[in-house]
Amino acid sequence: MLCLQCEVPIMSYNGSAKAGCLVSSDDVCNGSCTKREVSVTSTAISMTVGIVSNTLALFILIKAYRRFRFKSKAAFLLFASGLVVTDFLGHLINGSLALYVYASQKDWETFDPHKSLCDFFGVCMAFFGLTPLLLGSLMAVERCVGVTRPLFHTTALGSHHVKSLLGLTWLLGLLVALLPILFQRSYQMQRSRSWCFFRLQGPRDWVDVLLPILFSVLGLLALLLSLVCNTMTFLTLLRSRVQLDRDYHRHCRNTSHHSEMVCQLLAIMLVSCVCWGPILITGIIFSLQDHGEDQASYTHMLLVVRMATWNQILDPWVYILLRKAVLKRLFLVALRLCSPHLKMKLQWQGITQESSTMEVRSSVISRPDFICLDGPFPPDTAIQSAHPS
Repeated sequence: MLCLQCEVPIMSYNGSAKAGCLVSSDDVCNGSCTKREVSVTSTAISMTVGIVSNTLALFILIKAYRRFRFKSKAAFLLFASGLVVTDFLGHLINGSLALYVYASQKDWETFDPHKSLCDFFGVCMAFFGLTPLLLGSLMAVERCVGVTRPLFHTTALGSHHVKSLLGLTWLLGLLVALLPILFQRSYQMQRSRSWCFFRLQGPRDWVDVLLPILFSVLGLLALLLSLVCNTMTFLTLLRSRVQLDRDYHRHCRNTSHHSEMVCQLLAIMLVSCVCWGPILITGIIFSLQDHGEDQASYTHMLLVVRMATWNQILDPWVYILLRKAVLKRLFLVALRLCSPHLKMKLQWQGITQESSTMEVRSSVISRPDFICLDGPFPPDTAIQSAHPS
């Protein structure tokens, strides 16, 4: 019995290691074929779960956009929909290419003699990897402007501006992905022979070194920008909430929408850092240092690539789970599981807060100089009411 795969590397096809040989041992053959079947199954499952998750998240975002179409949340929902569509297409295209490669027994020399499919695969990997990071940073900037400068956000960021920014972000990601083709540098088939990416091993010149570094630096800058903007947004909301609670014992209804969006942004940033941070750093290290064909480098690269693929699976679940309605239900479930003493304490706090709210509402009716604008107030723009002497 013969099997056409084993773990002994053979150099072929643009200098990459080929994991193919003829083995006569039944045990080795069965183990190798089993690994290939497991890889195909895991790829198919990951692709299916990603497509279903992103479709569900897109349905939720479209439904929410119809509710908040003419409010400040509409811009965030448009950006989020663009991110989900990008993740959906990434799963569909990259997953289909990977399944085709597995179905062809990874025999690139036969089904891709001119390396055109490998180049297309590499462009897709780079585009659908970098673009979600850029969109995440763009969403963080949009929320930071919406919270810290609400009037400017309302007047300067309409739906047509959002769509233009989405198009420019996709064009930037596509331009970076096409740079190897424009510089006549083909993408390299990686050692596992199941995907293509920037040239990180073998003979390279300064352009081959610069391209993956540019890709990684742009991704890391996008993550850093998201971190800075989300931190500013969170601190501004926290300060405004504390000030409003202290001065008026109440907060405007739109604050909860801002808090919901910030929670989603923080979750997206955390997922992106955990999933894409390792491969971006690894890309810089492998570009500056020649690691050759050692097994440790191969295993490490395979691990960080698998971590990166989880980003497009986890992103939609942020919008599915981190919604106000879902969080409220989870809180009620947790409340039922609490001890009776804690439950009575929370109920008493709710009654006390409701009575305080009623008192404030009655005082607001009798005092027309109190105005509550739509959205949280930064400390320098909060409207103070006149205290009676």
